[in-house]
Amino acid sequence: MKQFIAVLAAGIAMQLGVHAQSLTTTDTLQKGIRLEEVIISATNFSEKSKNIAQKIEVISARTIALANAQNTGDLLINTGKIFVQKSQQGGSSPVIRGFEASRVLLVIDGVRLNNAIYRSGHLQNIITTDQNSLSRLEIMYGPSSAIYGSDALGGAIHMITKGPVLSGSKKSLFTGTAFSRYSSVNEEKTFHADASIAGKKWGWLQAYNFSDFGDMRMGSNYPDKYPGFGQRDSFIVTHNNTDEIVANTDNRVQKFSGYRQWDITQKLLFKPTANSSHLLNVQLSNSTNVPRYDRLQDIRNRRLRYAQWFYGPQKRLLTAYEFTTRHAGFFDELKANINFQDIEESRQTREFRRFDRFDSRKERVKVWGATLSGRIDAGANEIVTGLDAQLNDVKSRAYRQNLLTGVKTPLDTRYPDGKNKLNSFAFFAQHIYKFGKGKWVLNDGLRLQYIHLNSNVIDNSFFNLPQTSITQNNWAVTGNIGLVHNAASTTIKANVSTGFRAPNIDDLAKIFESSTAAKQVVVPNANLKPEYTYNADITLVQTIAGRVTLEATGFYTLFRNAIVKAPYRLNGQDSILYNGVMSQVLASQNANKANLYGFTATLSANICHTVSVNSTVSYTKGYFLTDNSKASTVYEKQADGSYKLVSKKVSQRPLDHIPPVVGRTGIVFKNNWLNTEIFALYNGWKRLENYNPDGEDNAQYATAHGMPAWFTLNWRASFTLHPKLQLQAGIENITDRNYRYFASGFSAGGRNCIIALRANW
Repeated sequence: MKQFIAVLAAGIAMQLGVHAQSLTTTDTLQKGIRLEEVIISATNFSEKSKNIAQKIEVISARTIALANAQNTGDLLINTGKIFVQKSQQGGSSPVIRGFEASRVLLVIDGVRLNNAIYRSGHLQNIITTDQNSLSRLEIMYGPSSAIYGSDALGGAIHMITKGPVLSGSKKSLFTGTAFSRYSSVNEEKTFHADASIAGKKWGWLQAYNFSDFGDMRMGSNYPDKYPGFGQRDSFIVTHNNTDEIVANTDNRVQKFSGYRQWDITQKLLFKPTANSSHLLNVQLSNSTNVPRYDRLQDIRNRRLRYAQWFYGPQKRLLTAYEFTTRHAGFFDELKANINFQDIEESRQTREFRRFDRFDSRKERVKVWGATLSGRIDAGANEIVTGLDAQLNDVKSRAYRQNLLTGVKTPLDTRYPDGKNKLNSFAFFAQHIYKFGKGKWVLNDGLRLQYIHLNSNVIDNSFFNLPQTSITQNNWAVTGNIGLVHNAASTTIKANVSTGFRAPNIDDLAKIFESSTAAKQVVVPNANLKPEYTYNADITLVQTIAGRVTLEATGFYTLFRNAIVKAPYRLNGQDSILYNGVMSQVLASQNANKANLYGFTATLSANICHTVSVNSTVSYTKGYFLTDNSKASTVYEKQADGSYKLVSKKVSQRPLDHIPPVVGRTGIVFKNNWLNTEIFALYNGWKRLENYNPDGEDNAQYATAHGMPAWFTLNWRASFTLHPKLQLQAGIENITDRNYRYFASGFSAGGRNCIIALRANW
């Protein structure tokens, strides 16, 4: 608590110091509201949301501040519309319409974050973006490949960071925000500050965020049928080169789940004329080691398997230069972006009492990107065309170290140890046509993309792979067409779109242990083909008496050539020795067909000037179509926690990554000095028979019947102490519910008291 008070005092001092220099005041949160009517993601340029046929959700700066979330993943959870999987506290893997990880595209400031080693399992990359530095966040539902290319099968999440605010005069303008926050459930201490110093033509913004997360405490109110679910009864401690399993004095504290993270954003803006601008954007994210909490619970030979399992520091560096100009010859608006990313991630493991086997695998990815796009306004028509290029280079290294002697020996790498290249080039076009006195809007678009992949194994002594060099050249054409009808109180949007994802280095060439419970290892498969989705959705928005808004969206998606993990043979063997254990061989393979469908329904109502209610619920169903003359591999969980292999003849198999029903309901009261909300977040049951046994659903971290349904009751409030100073408080999970998100090996936090002091100038 003393640390929190010190951070709080430093934040207030900084806020008052900068405010004393300010010549002009600006409410940065109000800017988020004004921007909310505009969509940036759909065409790469600003466009009114009412003209976009695709379902897009916008989270404004004001909403981000009020949510007061721990990270960007928790921010998405708070919408009640996005399911997020977690394998550890330092993890968040969003799911959009049943698609997750490498099938959901992450974009920040127009730059793709997805790279050549984004995996199909569960990712934590979204938390390397600082949600407190965002001016807005846009969620694109459904295939978005026509505008963004590969990976946007289920949708895209576009994060847009704050930028410098020019003064428009010779006087200097100082704007910014800062806050300090403390959370009791994990003793979180966060400090954030961002400030913009600008004149008429030059602007400079700097943002800093630091968070210290302790071990997470789970709730004490267990599901009736599953007392003690997820509790941490014991853990391994190491002293003087000796491992010992000790009892956890508080089994609701998830030992070794804490970590620290810091994020820096710097932007330099130069606007020499009213029609042109230059922007330099530099972002850095880094962390301490992040424990892989779910693997620290794994059991082998009736005892904890791992003494250590952690991700090394998650490092992300982004440097981008963007030039925009208006009235550039043929184009009314022209935008060019050149960017470079340097990403480093690693995995370190050591099994219980195996000081001779500390295994380290490290990956370094460098990505060069460039986009050039232009917009033409021709009366009722708007046309956007562009070029896009991405160059990925991956280096994978590994070693095994004897911690007693210090000797290091070679180890099989996660990806091939030679050259790994993934390069893509594309042309795209988007068109908007307004007719019928603006009541009708046609959207259509097309993208042609070429992707080249090359991967080489140098040391083949570990597995004697039958193929040491993989080369693929893939072409894809994707498109979208949609129609919008805007009436006085009714909006109808219909949209058809296609998506694709070319296999990346992770799909084609990775070797890793898939499941310790089922004893499975995944090996390379050079014969993979791109995945495709064909989607149709319709959205109806109805406003009643100007106070009540009802919105419903239904979708149906055909998933073809779906890449799934399935039994495989390596050199004629269906099992191999991996990490000292005979393990079943799996490989990524193209499944024949899969179908998905679902809906989202939302209600918003203004009861009176100060009170409003909101509610949303989302449902998704997904399954593979199989030949019922063949047996499917199914694992049944036994009473002792082990899995028994059985075979069943079925015509459908569950698709993995399909979340249960998710939803949110809240009531808001606000006046000039108070904004407060009581809300419930809830998830439905995910029964074990709806788990995919060969995929990433992680049945080993669920109960014997699957993942139980849950709901939490929450309260939060923001008190205006001064026009530029707010006190925020909240209680999450008031009933101290014990629960886990589906497919997660990490329990959510129990009752959590939050307090924050926030200032803007």
